[in-house]
Amino acid sequence: MGLRLTVLPLLSPKNWYWRALLLGGTSFLSWRYMVWRFSATVAPLAWTADALFSWSFAILEALTVLSSSIAFFILSRVKERSTEADAHAAWWSPGAPPRVDIFITTYNEQLEVLDRTIIGAKAGIFPNLNVFVLDDGRREWLKDACERHGVGYIVRADNAHAKAGNINNALARRAKDPDRPDFVVVLDADFVPHVDFVDRTLALFHDPAVGLVQTPQHFFNPDPIQHNLGISSAYPDEQRHFFDNVEPARDAWGIAICCGTSSMVRVSAVEAIGGLPTESVTEDFLLTLRLAEHGWQTVYLNEPLTEGLAPEGLREYIVQRGRWCLGMMQIVGNVYSPIGSHGLGLIHRIGVFDALLYWTTTFPFRLISLICPLLYWWAGITVVNASIFDITKYYVPYYVAVMATLNWLSKGLFIPILNDVAQLVAAWPVCRAAALGLFRRGPHRFSVTAKGGDRTKVIVQWLIMRPFLILFGLTIGGLIVSLESDFIFNTASTAGDGIAIVMFWTVYNVLVLLVAIAACIERPRYNWPLRQIVEPITLVIGTEDHRGWLIHLGPEHARISGPSGLARGDAGTIHIPAIGDIEARVVAPTRDGYSLRFAPTPQQRDQIIAKLHTAPAVPGTDRGSISLMIRELARAITR
Repeated sequence: MGLRLTVLPLLSPKNWYWRALLLGGTSFLSWRYMVWRFSATVAPLAWTADALFSWSFAILEALTVLSSSIAFFILSRVKERSTEADAHAAWWSPGAPPRVDIFITTYNEQLEVLDRTIIGAKAGIFPNLNVFVLDDGRREWLKDACERHGVGYIVRADNAHAKAGNINNALARRAKDPDRPDFVVVLDADFVPHVDFVDRTLALFHDPAVGLVQTPQHFFNPDPIQHNLGISSAYPDEQRHFFDNVEPARDAWGIAICCGTSSMVRVSAVEAIGGLPTESVTEDFLLTLRLAEHGWQTVYLNEPLTEGLAPEGLREYIVQRGRWCLGMMQIVGNVYSPIGSHGLGLIHRIGVFDALLYWTTTFPFRLISLICPLLYWWAGITVVNASIFDITKYYVPYYVAVMATLNWLSKGLFIPILNDVAQLVAAWPVCRAAALGLFRRGPHRFSVTAKGGDRTKVIVQWLIMRPFLILFGLTIGGLIVSLESDFIFNTASTAGDGIAIVMFWTVYNVLVLLVAIAACIERPRYNWPLRQIVEPITLVIGTEDHRGWLIHLGPEHARISGPSGLARGDAGTIHIPAIGDIEARVVAPTRDGYSLRFAPTPQQRDQIIAKLHTAPAVPGTDRGSISLMIRELARAITR
């Protein structure tokens, strides 16, 4: 802990030798801990409940440590390609720029969601660019919207192979056109590209061996964990570690993966492998492996070049992660087993094995960790038999090393309890998806993540919350019953040092369950993108100028900070920088100003959307802050 506070802030996480030293030391402490676990803390092998549960939990824990060790090995290097992109901008000069298509894939998204993406795609500064909406919902109103925006519209007769089939159909259609593309950008319906997206990603195709360039996914709204707990300014979205740390590390080893949206692919590479593969519901990861098998590289440009809509509800959050897990299991079970006979090299097999272990160990471990203390309180079964001295000697150094090293690498993204909750809420569906994908060949249904809709009411997700309520009741009940009576087992009098260990474990689980329960209460959402630029504005009402600061801006509303004295219903004109004058009406006073509703022209509305989503900037936060989180939680509680 002293090293974390005094030395690590002086070291650069970009230097591979510091990364290798710290991650290697952490792996050593992890396996030192596991050797002690198996040699001193499990029950003797016998046909007893203690032996069954203690050995089962120790084996699962060892698998999670193996998963972490492989992850630490991958994280020991990192590659940043921004300098490479700078050096090879416009690599095609003095020739004509390559032809680029943007494919916006959609199935059931609303016009509000699609408008943002279409406007962002059209705002690109690249000269030789075409935009197409690939509509698997076959909606006439969307066809009309595409004509209004001046972009292409492609449909097909069926929805075979879901998103992969949709893209393959569009590629086949465009291959017959005289202006067929050389490169294709793939965007989900809710992901808005920044104005420089095409230029920056295209620069990395200077290498003819590069088949795909992936960029990170950033989000202009908080995910359900951030939002429901009210900590979006202090705790980043759940995917930040993957995109900011894991992908650059995988790229350093040559195993960066396609994540679907926010990527650009070389059309000749896709044609060489027979189109996007369709054997998995996560066609993006499978595309990376298929390209690698045929000699094409997938590289990663760690720059914020798009921003999208994070799952707005807890159900959608869980469905999305269940689909990712199912797709990975399909890949391992049916296509690219880490030990199978195929054309992937050793490092790609390690990458697949790493993903397999992550999905099959991390989430079951979260569930079992909640159950183990219950076995002690309700059945007298000791899962970990250890003294406080040994716990301090073996477990504490391992845990502190893991947290210190990962937070040094990731700008403080690993916060106890919150990381547990982020995985716990999806743990059971992910475990079910893992079993389904490994042991049932399919076909499996492609579950689309719902987007948009009315989110302005409080919704309690009782079905998701119910298991946590039951576990919370059993944990508190077992604690009270076992300590206060001999109703079931007099465990307190016979446990010795173990009672303190299980007590700490129980208290930690109680905190995790309380936060998980709180996360199941969906708070109202409003259309305020996370990225906001505070600007001076003037509201003119009659002959009076009311000056203030634009704090929040949406397509049809705004919140102003500044002297008010205005009444509900006052109407006038607001001047927004780079947009112009818009007729506006005061709808409510606020603590520091007032809220406005306005009616922009269609052109002004498009300009507002472009202003909010297409400028090169990072929406939201990319680092964790415990002190700010405490302040936000206190503010949420006292409201």
